[in-house]
Amino acid sequence: MTSSVDGLVSGLSTSSLISSLMQVESAPQTKLKTKVETAQTAVASYLSVNAKVKSVKSAAESLAGLGSWRALTATSSSTGVTATATGGLTGMAGTAKFDVTSVARSQTTVLTADDTTAQGVYPSQITVQPGSWAKDANGYDEFTAVGSPVVIDVPEPRTAASLSTAVNNQSGTLGIRASVVNTSGNQGVIQFTSMKSGAANGFQIAGLENHGSGSSSPTTTAAKDAELTMNPGTASEYKVTSSSNTFSGLMPGVTLTVSKEENDVTVDATNDTKAIAGKMQALVDGVNAALAEIKTQTAYDTDTKKGSPLTGDFTVRQMSSALLSAVSNGLSYTRSGTDANGNETSTTVDFGSLKQLGVTLNKDGTLAFDEGAFTDAYNTNPSKVQEAGIALGNKFKKLTETQSNAITGVMTGRKSEIASLNDQIDNWDVRLAAKKEALQRTYTALETSLGNLKSQSSWLSGQLASLG
Repeated sequence: MTSSVDGLVSGLSTSSLISSLMQVESAPQTKLKTKVETAQTAVASYLSVNAKVKSVKSAAESLAGLGSWRALTATSSSTGVTATATGGLTGMAGTAKFDVTSVARSQTTVLTADDTTAQGVYPSQITVQPGSWAKDANGYDEFTAVGSPVVIDVPEPRTAASLSTAVNNQSGTLGIRASVVNTSGNQGVIQFTSMKSGAANGFQIAGLENHGSGSSSPTTTAAKDAELTMNPGTASEYKVTSSSNTFSGLMPGVTLTVSKEENDVTVDATNDTKAIAGKMQALVDGVNAALAEIKTQTAYDTDTKKGSPLTGDFTVRQMSSALLSAVSNGLSYTRSGTDANGNETSTTVDFGSLKQLGVTLNKDGTLAFDEGAFTDAYNTNPSKVQEAGIALGNKFKKLTETQSNAITGVMTGRKSEIASLNDQIDNWDVRLAAKKEALQRTYTALETSLGNLKSQSSWLSGQLASLG
């Protein structure tokens, strides 16, 4: 590495001279760096625009989805029956009338204990038999064994607690839990409860007979299913059961939860027009946000004569025109179907102005949505509005997908340009480093030469002086 001799002989600031010369030499690299900054700013702006366009696409996809048009609102005539609209593709408006003739419960078996701390009270083994419960001809609970019984060893000191623990250690297999409850002093009960409700989740315990208070045996409250009697008192009456208190397949797109027995319950499921209108509003809001972002990124200030990062960018500017034209040109679409012979058919439907769906253009170039007008149109002809709404969603989905792909392509090109410019900048770093070293070497040699000349001049002056 060559070092400079800064003005040692000449009195010149050679480092300043070199610095000035290097600024001139590095001017091309500085221009490259400016291009990189400009390109990076443009990429950030493209990303911002693309995010808004993708939001429009997402809203359009939602509007085009059949499930959005089957959104429901469910109401129940009873406080004991909760109706929850789940919607989805299976959702369908309708009414259900029924009696809640049974509420689901888990089996509970109880053994009383004079002293829950007493030792050696219970047998060394008990047997748990899984099974199910049903009503016999006389209306009594009848147990039917299902599967193999499970033998449980009760460890010493065979107290209520050790019995309970032994059962709980196999709760995963048995599907039951045991607990000891003190009711007064050391008196209490051992309670066995099935972990799931429903008639199919029953059990019987053998081995605890005569081991309760006063040589009593366990008492059982049988498990049972929830049961609804549909269309009660009519020729179309039938029963529906559930192991829990929830019925999810009774009404398409609606889940029912019962909490008490009662008669004459009515559940209504109606189309949720407000939720459907919300999908239209989301599309309009998305388009307006995209238009606003495009306007910001392509704006030009005539007062300051300064543009925005994407001012003059044709790819982005034409997006506004395309989005607005999709509204101003109205809606036409192809309806597919089959004829009487099962052959596929297609018909072009000229729906016309989107004002029929409540969508209009404002004078400032933005969209507006009239929820009331949309709701009136939907209530008047729901199938027509649904078909048109889905077609509109598909139209904007296709348009924004094309626009997003175009932006992605432009960004890819810009990123390649940035990579190329950065390579050139790196090459200039090597070139400028070599140039600086050459200048330092030149000025160092100059200072050395001047030093030698100065030394020779001093010697000659001394010799001439000695001759006189």
